Amino acid sequence: MTKFRPCIDLHNGQVKQLVGTSLSSNNNDPKTNFVSTKSAGYYADIYRKDVLLGGHVIKLGPGNDVAAREALSAFPGGLQVGGGIKLDNAADWLDWGASHIIITSWLFDDEGNFLFEKLSQLVDEIGKNRVVLDLSCRAKGDGWIVTMNRWQSLTNLEINAATIRELSNNCDEFLIHAVDKEGKCEGIDTRLVELLGKYSTIPVTYAGGANELGDFNKVEELSAGKVDLSVGSALDLFGGKMIGYADCLAWNKRI
Repeated sequence: MTKFRPCIDLHNGQVKQLVGTSLSSNNNDPKTNFVSTKSAGYYADIYRKDVLLGGHVIKLGPGNDVAAREALSAFPGGLQVGGGIKLDNAADWLDWGASHIIITSWLFDDEGNFLFEKLSQLVDEIGKNRVVLDLSCRAKGDGWIVTMNRWQSLTNLEINAATIRELSNNCDEFLIHAVDKEGKCEGIDTRLVELLGKYSTIPVTYAGGANELGDFNKVEELSAGKVDLSVGSALDLFGGKMIGYADCLAWNKRI
């Protein structure tokens, strides 16, 4: 059954909601929907009290390690962490309280070629059951291409049945932001959700574009309940006016 998955997005040490396509290499002035006066630990403690497991903390660029560690300390074992994760620091983030590490850019070379041997090294180091693959992607033609470098650069990895099936054997979950939708509150990518539900055999969290509580029903129907939904800019917890956090909790409790 489709569940609500919480998130904490960090930029320059603050909890923010950004428009995904506005991120740039200088990291200075992305389009911002929300900047919180509360700490990352504040949100993590809310999720802990509400027993919302499996949320993700994403470090969007440098300057976010302190805030991320604060969130993990507030909810040890309850949150996944991603952003700048590599083989040489993955175990550290697990020691600091992450349930899983979320990995993307390190698995590609500078030209965007996927390096499967790096994924194998990571799995050997920390175990398949602690790895979440971030396959956040942008639309290209009739399909989707995985992005790296804070969603800026296209890689050579396409989101399709073969990719999903092969990588499912080498991680515990997928996290997939529809980057073209992220932060815009213009509706989810229904074709992408349907594809993920059709081919994934492991848990998947989709993020990007949710703008009404009915999107939970939509994701559940499109994916046969196999894809979970994360909500950011539309959520009242982050200044949004479209979806209530209390309603998301109620949705989960129906399961």
